[in-house]
Amino acid sequence: MEPEHGSADGEPAQRKEEEEDGTEQTGLEETPNSAHVSDSQEPHSPESYRVNSADELRLLAMAEIFQRQYFVLFPDRKSLLLCPVNECGVKKFVSTTLRPTMTGHIELCKWKGCASFVADFLSLNPLEPPEDLPRQLSSSTSVLRSRRANCFESASLLCSLLLGLNYDAYCVSGYAIKEMCQLDQSLQKCLPDTETSKQEQNKYKVKPRTDLKSLFLMAQEKMKQDAGAVLPQKQKQQEGGEQRLVESLHGLRVHCWVLVLSGSHSVEENFFIDPLTGNSYSTDSNNFLGIETVWNNLNCYVNLQDCSNGCAEMRFDLEDLNMWQPVLNGAVSMKQLKLDVLKRKEDKMMGKEDKMMGKEDKMMGNINEEEVLKEETEYLGAPAGASFRKEEQPRVFEMPRSWISNITISKKDLEMSWQGGQKVTWYKKGKLELYATCLNADGLVKRLTTYKDQDCTEVAVVKEQYKHRRDNLEERELNKLENFTSERFRFKGCFHLSFHRWTSLTTGGTEREMHFSSTHFHNLVRRVLLGSEMKEFFEGRSDFLCYRHVFFDRPVESVDLSHQVTGLETLNVLKVVECFHRNASIPANQDVARQVFVLPPKRIKVTYWSMMDHRLNHSKRRFTKPEVGYRMTMDDVFQVDQPEQVIKTRTLERMLVLFMTEEDRKAVQIKCSLKEVKDILACREQQERDIELLNPNQAAALPHKNKKELEEPRQLQDMEDPLAPFLIRLSNPETLNPEEAKQLYECCLFEFKSRMMEQTKLMQQHYEKETKELQEKQKWYQQNHLTMTRQAVDDYQRFCSEKTRQICVTQTRINRHEKVANDKYNALKQKLQQDPRLVLHL
Repeated sequence: MEPEHGSADGEPAQRKEEEEDGTEQTGLEETPNSAHVSDSQEPHSPESYRVNSADELRLLAMAEIFQRQYFVLFPDRKSLLLCPVNECGVKKFVSTTLRPTMTGHIELCKWKGCASFVADFLSLNPLEPPEDLPRQLSSSTSVLRSRRANCFESASLLCSLLLGLNYDAYCVSGYAIKEMCQLDQSLQKCLPDTETSKQEQNKYKVKPRTDLKSLFLMAQEKMKQDAGAVLPQKQKQQEGGEQRLVESLHGLRVHCWVLVLSGSHSVEENFFIDPLTGNSYSTDSNNFLGIETVWNNLNCYVNLQDCSNGCAEMRFDLEDLNMWQPVLNGAVSMKQLKLDVLKRKEDKMMGKEDKMMGKEDKMMGNINEEEVLKEETEYLGAPAGASFRKEEQPRVFEMPRSWISNITISKKDLEMSWQGGQKVTWYKKGKLELYATCLNADGLVKRLTTYKDQDCTEVAVVKEQYKHRRDNLEERELNKLENFTSERFRFKGCFHLSFHRWTSLTTGGTEREMHFSSTHFHNLVRRVLLGSEMKEFFEGRSDFLCYRHVFFDRPVESVDLSHQVTGLETLNVLKVVECFHRNASIPANQDVARQVFVLPPKRIKVTYWSMMDHRLNHSKRRFTKPEVGYRMTMDDVFQVDQPEQVIKTRTLERMLVLFMTEEDRKAVQIKCSLKEVKDILACREQQERDIELLNPNQAAALPHKNKKELEEPRQLQDMEDPLAPFLIRLSNPETLNPEEAKQLYECCLFEFKSRMMEQTKLMQQHYEKETKELQEKQKWYQQNHLTMTRQAVDDYQRFCSEKTRQICVTQTRINRHEKVANDKYNALKQKLQQDPRLVLHL
């Protein structure tokens, strides 16, 4: 099909209706020859909405000629949507209904954000009847005001936003399945909540044993299952055939969606976007059954390919005339525009190079312009002095400018994307609820509910997502299948909590798992409470402790913390197991790898690291705590390597005293851990009772605020009272025992030292960054200095001077910080040793 579109001299004839059921055709039934329209026009619409320009009138006439030729060549196909009327009753070409728009919002800088906004902001106005093209195609500005649109109007708005972002996007008029046309997702499976982070897997869980099975027996079993599944499969095919027969309009329901071609914005493969849901699909999806036309703001293309098998085998090379017929022959395409832009860039670069080379040649005096012109004339075979002028090409009719006004989307429209601020979507065994930011008092913005049954009566899992909460709660999951509840916090929650999960046990009590951020007071990263056991995992401690496992003689919740701690017995502890990382600064046979405190026999078991990495055995010692008035007894000793000197009894007694002192310290630490758990639970209860929301500006500044909380407030506290942050965790800070005083002393020094090291690390990273930028700039100069201008050389020298100054300043700061940090550390140490709360116990 090659219709002529060179002129529009003849008056377009009116096409007779081919159907007797009153279905409206979308061709030009009455081409407006004047600028005036009927009384149905909106009173406040711009002039372009109510008037057709001369180019638009010519385009309408060309479209009518194309429509007539199309019916002659394809009498069995439906009419094309080329010139529908707008909200003012004026016929407009479909390509001029697209207005490329860049909104400037960060949320709408990618296709996913644009698709989600269009799907959420607009309510569906279904086509009536569903097998016919729409009678009217309103502008995107009108659609945004009314917030209601059919699939064609939604696709036009989405395509305009994508074109504004330089996507190679097209509106597609075709056919789709019933569920997609009616926005019915009740038969689709509830998609997993991609924004909600997956539940953390327990990396400490023991891997299950490999299930060894015979491949022969498995093959035999599969053959039996395949044989037994033949009949049910036939029944399903028959049932499916009956369902297709029930849907009499299958393949006839008209739908409009968006096509995005590869080659722009790192799009590697062509894909479809459904404007009603905002979801993307591959071009071979079974949801799309055929295509009639595609169009963008430059041209409209008619599909010439067979769609009997849907869109799976279609090709989208729009410049191939065997597959696609453009309405405007010879008009510029998106591909040609991209090539022209690249060519202009190349010509511009070549022109600069030729200009520079010409200046150099003139300066050298090695070229004569008249001789060059003469040589070129003789080479081309033309007489000397002839003028070479480019032959003027005949002007091709280009698509007129869009008649739609600027499309504006306000920040309020983004925040209140749904009518009423909320949207509910039902899926197969699932329901998705979306809420506008700060609409709910508790900050809820999303709730995904999955059900056990098809009728959605029994809840299985509820996942909730929050924003802008003062307590930094971000996600909550209530799983009734596995009977657990989990909470996830952004940045950090109370007591540096980042994740909390608890399960009510059938035997009584509660199993809890808590994860903490890297800024925790004791470098704790994970804590697990299971019945009468408590497990703790640490990272980056100065004493190399990495794991602690405590066994109680009763549930953890019932341990009494009101009395003064004098030992592990007062906390009802049966056994404490601790593991340590390797400390390379001391010999392996003196570095403790594992120590166990057993209370009923009053024994202490110590395991040391092996001398060689390839050895499996470790040196071990087992002590028995003596009664009052009795000497120490050594129950068991295993030494991998015989020491050069035999360890004396007095040395072993001193070792036992150290381990007994360490046991008392463990009692204080365990009490602090149990108290922290109770404080966290009390804090969470208080936060849930008094929920407070932040405005978006405060929430955006929260990460920087948390960063300052780690630096400025702590420095002020250190200057006034360095023990203040540590005393608040004790039950009775006014009366300290020797172990608590020693622990406060060590923790205060350790945290100060860690903070100084962190500052040194940050300055060192800044120094390395500046040095790397200077080296890269110098390398670039070595490669391009021959072609650089004087201004570029001056800019390079200015850059090197500034970078060198910054590097010197950073190096000076690092040296000064290292010196001052040592003095501050000694001053803090002396201040703590003279503190009246600690001086009696140190």
